[in-house]
Amino acid sequence: MHYSLEDRFRLPQAVPLMKKAEEIRNLVRHILAAAPEPKKNDAPAPGDDKSEAEYRQEALQHQMDDMYGAAILIPAKIAGAEGADVYDLRMENATLIRKAARELVVGLRGLEMFGYDEPRYFNLLREEVEEFRKLFVDWVQAFDMKRFIADDWGLFNPPGINPGDDIIGDLGRDEEDMPGDDLFGPEDTDPEEGN
Repeated sequence: MHYSLEDRFRLPQAVPLMKKAEEIRNLVRHILAAAPEPKKNDAPAPGDDKSEAEYRQEALQHQMDDMYGAAILIPAKIAGAEGADVYDLRMENATLIRKAARELVVGLRGLEMFGYDEPRYFNLLREEVEEFRKLFVDWVQAFDMKRFIADDWGLFNPPGINPGDDIIGDLGRDEEDMPGDDLFGPEDTDPEEGN
């Protein structure tokens, strides 16, 4: 049986985000496939096993490997966040996605430093990552803070939940079945309602 993205993801905002992540992954793959081949014409300096050109080529290859890893991590973490559908795990995955997307843009500078510079394609990747960022913001804003398991590390708890709290949010219930809002006190407002 074939499932569409709409069937696999809980949040509708995840669908365009995943599509853009796949476009970025393909673009990165093409950019890296067009990288210059290693040059073998420089002899190593006396007492040195490798020439500067070999060091530069190794650094370029390392940068390319890092970028490809970041490009494939992004869609995997989107899928992980959607599969978890728990606030703290969504936020953990979102953090890794943000880091990977930023590493792609920073990685372009590394490619340039090590001798690979294609401004037209590099600018295209920067533009695609910026479009992804906007979709990402919409997706993160749709996370349900009421669906959580208290994070003992204290990094990804909703407001008012502390590390060590033995609290599980509204897991296993549909929105229609949820009783009153226990997470937010009477003086607080629900961020989803924008009040």
